[in-house]
Amino acid sequence: MTEVSTPVASVEALSGRVAEAVRRSQDYFLGTQDAAGWWWGELASNPTMEAEYLLLTHFLGVADKERWRKIANYLLSQQRPDGGWEQYYNAPSGDVSTSVECYFALKMAGIPADAEPMRRARAFILGKGGVPATRVFTKIWLALFGQWDWRAVPVLPPEIVLLPPWFPINIYEFSSWARATIVALSIVLAHRPVCPIPPEAGVDELYPVRRERMQWGVPRPKRLLSWRGFFWLADGALRQYERLPWKPLRSLALRRAEQWVLAHQEADGSWGGIQPPWVYSLLALKILGYPLHHPVMVAGLRGFEGFAIEEGDTWRVQACISPVWDTCLAMNALLDSGLPPDHAALQRAARWLLSQEIRIPGDWAVKVKGVEPSGWAFEFENDLYPDTDDTAEVLMALVRTRLPPEEEKGKEEAIRRGVRWLLAMQSKNGGWGAFDKDNTREFLAHIPFADFGETLDPPSEDVTAHVVELLGRLGYSRSHPAVARGVRYLLGQQEFDGAWFGRWGVNAVYGLGAVLPALEAVGEDMGQPAVRRGVEWLLAHQNPDGGWGETCASYADFSLRGRGPSTASQTAWALLALLAAGLWEHPAVLQGLDYLVRTQKPDGTWDEPYYTGTGFPGYGIGRRLTRPPRPGEPGYQGTELPYAFMINYHLYRNYWPLMALGRWLRWKQRGIAKSTHN
Repeated sequence: MTEVSTPVASVEALSGRVAEAVRRSQDYFLGTQDAAGWWWGELASNPTMEAEYLLLTHFLGVADKERWRKIANYLLSQQRPDGGWEQYYNAPSGDVSTSVECYFALKMAGIPADAEPMRRARAFILGKGGVPATRVFTKIWLALFGQWDWRAVPVLPPEIVLLPPWFPINIYEFSSWARATIVALSIVLAHRPVCPIPPEAGVDELYPVRRERMQWGVPRPKRLLSWRGFFWLADGALRQYERLPWKPLRSLALRRAEQWVLAHQEADGSWGGIQPPWVYSLLALKILGYPLHHPVMVAGLRGFEGFAIEEGDTWRVQACISPVWDTCLAMNALLDSGLPPDHAALQRAARWLLSQEIRIPGDWAVKVKGVEPSGWAFEFENDLYPDTDDTAEVLMALVRTRLPPEEEKGKEEAIRRGVRWLLAMQSKNGGWGAFDKDNTREFLAHIPFADFGETLDPPSEDVTAHVVELLGRLGYSRSHPAVARGVRYLLGQQEFDGAWFGRWGVNAVYGLGAVLPALEAVGEDMGQPAVRRGVEWLLAHQNPDGGWGETCASYADFSLRGRGPSTASQTAWALLALLAAGLWEHPAVLQGLDYLVRTQKPDGTWDEPYYTGTGFPGYGIGRRLTRPPRPGEPGYQGTELPYAFMINYHLYRNYWPLMALGRWLRWKQRGIAKSTHN
């Protein structure tokens, strides 16, 4: 076990301080709830969001020079001392793709190449291999403006939308986020447009050799007898097809792709509630000739305003927004901390969540037949993509909140629908993916186009744990088939060292913080070897200050798992796991509680600059690896995580600690009440 330097506080001495910390945190949440009932914190990611938005507005012809100036200010404020831009806070290095996009956007905004920040950026980018070393998405953006040759972009024919769901390769075998991106980009790549830019905005200086000396093409994999080799050969065959003067299915495919894109726009103007398919869908429709005054284009551009944050002389845009997720977790934290289940704030939140239930079929219904639509999404508007993780946490909050008698029936009906939907979404291996069922065809992760992160949405340990925990709270026993299969999946996924992989949160600490409470909720023996190994892992990774932390780099370097500066959210996850295992008075738990109390601010919040949320860790296949790829191997990424997407949820730092502090305090209060009664 890591030696903890902070003295261990006694239970009695600590309980009063925890109670005060809980009160301050509760006051913070009660004071920041929207009148409509929701909570919502910023979702911070990386500066490609702003860079691509700027480039999009130039392509569409709607550039706002004043906004560009504020975007440029924001991009410059995010530049690292090494000259690059990073994928997550305090990464060991900048990322070449992110840096190229930021550099290009700054030049488009009028920042001259000889400005000092640009000189540093250029040196960094060239030191990382320059433009040729960037990922496919970056090369597509450059090609759109004549800064990369379309010949060196993988082929993605729109005919893919014509392939039926039973065919091994079809759009519904990709993850929801990849699917929406692929359909839109298939239109873009079929036309391969080039939008003029001012000569001074070009980025020829980011090439290690003169562009006319470049060997254009998609790099050949080292092994042709592999899926990567197969798809590389297929890419070559598709290039020959693209050269044909007549493509019999092309017109039909483009019409189908266009119809799919139009049908998948959400009420807020977005696509899938996330930035990548959103910007590519707008690009595709512009290429197809949609005028800017068309309602789809108007809604699409206007929608960004709801995702944007203007602060001082800067402007930034979120990749996604998380009001449903933030609301249900804030509710669960308030309930865990002793707020009465019929408190007015909880009732307002419950009513709002009930209004957000999705009652129409989405993409999930392609594989899941005969199930009444239900579920909750992440965002305000995302009716086509409810997800199992949000749904599980929402249902946990609703089950525990008490509405007036005349409203309880409607709530119970929504809970029954949501549970039936969740049970139908369980995959064959017993686990749950986030958006789709059995989204596991790993060979699709090897297409040349798919170097941007995750193309699949297989079952994951953390999502499965949240569903299992919900079922336990609802009274489902271990003998229930869905619970039994879910528990078998979880126990079978335990890592060699006792931890569990965190797919949607960083990383093993998040996995343990989800799995152990789930096992406890369904009545598993918390003294069994699997649980004890998990406990020992956590005890061995506690920091000297009493907290827990884990760097995003642990996804690329397994020796960093469980290591990093202490954070409020990760400390809370560790405590939730240890409390589920029954370690209420263990010195490590008391130290962790003391860390949270000591680091809480007077307003009831915590500081947390580190990224502890995961969009995807960049594994391609979407699930844990037995070992990370080594340099030179397919899929290798360094600790700068070039293929990952990391997130800082600004409310993680607040509701997870309240949850942990509240659970411990309620245990302590129950002990006092029991002692007094006796």
